Amino acid sequence: MDRTSEESAQVAGIVLAAGGGRRLGGRPKALLTHRGRPLVEHAAHALLAGGCAPVHIVLGAGAETVRERARLPGCVLVDNPDWAEGMGSSLRAGLGSLAGTGAGAALVALVDQPGIGAEAVARVVAAYRSPSTLAAAAYDGERGHPVLFGADRWGDITASAVGDRGARAYLQAHQSAITLVDCSDIARTDDIDTPEDLTLLE
Repeated sequence: MDRTSEESAQVAGIVLAAGGGRRLGGRPKALLTHRGRPLVEHAAHALLAGGCAPVHIVLGAGAETVRERARLPGCVLVDNPDWAEGMGSSLRAGLGSLAGTGAGAALVALVDQPGIGAEAVARVVAAYRSPSTLAAAAYDGERGHPVLFGADRWGDITASAVGDRGARAYLQAHQSAITLVDCSDIARTDDIDTPEDLTLLE
């Protein structure tokens, strides 16, 4: 693949939205309301508006209700029956669902970070150079989300994604290869994990 075709290869988006919100009393995070709509809609919009195509959303807890309540046009909904095993299973499901799409990379975002919008997504997407690219948003010098995985890396990431660690072990082992993209000026990294965090939603 020459450089021109490499750079025009699509960057697909994956929203990890399967969590059951255990620390939130069992409320699926995808359905938490922010600015009048479910969090999963905000995450999907951020990826679509940020230049990702296609966008796949991995569902688990409350999947049927998410399908009923959320408006997700243009997105592919992926069911993860093993969602209770942790984020690793959802990452595997999301990457697996991209087989045959021709995507050169996958940009992975978490459903419970509403402060990360399309601008941050677009910045990380712009770091894509080839199917071996590894890039991540950075905040005050610390790696965060979203993270971009070139397609050549998907197999190794899938093999290492277990439990709640997701791609953490892979990223730690390949730190020197990661292009950090500063997004401190355009995004907030707050996670919605506990009842106290619900005050961050509008």
